[in-house]
Amino acid sequence: MSESPLPTFSIEKVYLKDLSVEVPNAPEVFLSTEAPTVEVNINSAARPVQDGLFEVVLTVTITARIKDKTVFLVETAQAGVFQIRNVPQADMGPLLGIACPNTLFPYARETISTVTSRAGFQPVILAPMSFENIYQQQAEQLKAQQGSKPN
Repeated sequence: MSESPLPTFSIEKVYLKDLSVEVPNAPEVFLSTEAPTVEVNINSAARPVQDGLFEVVLTVTITARIKDKTVFLVETAQAGVFQIRNVPQADMGPLLGIACPNTLFPYARETISTVTSRAGFQPVILAPMSFENIYQQQAEQLKAQQGSKPN
């Protein structure tokens, strides 16, 4: 009786792949007493790197505006290389779309907080995210797109 190898999921490397900070209307923007509206956009993407190794990139974009003027724009791409072996294909999507972004999110949150503070603003503290909900929404959108394509 041959035993199948045990599933493996491990973090090989966590790194900051990209970081951008813009304060286009400085220094005048610091004189405003009006509170900005803050928009948060988060997405993730995964790709195979080598056999059993995958890169997952969690991109977080924060845009703060007062009326039609941008107060600041911060974008970070927090990435990680994950070893995933002997995992059923059906489980790969949730690992890459939920478990890996959940691992990367605290790093991205800390980067956003530090960078907004260093740019001269109150730190932006991101609320906890449900990557399971995001993954399910993306899966439903993909299914809908595939269903609407002509054969």
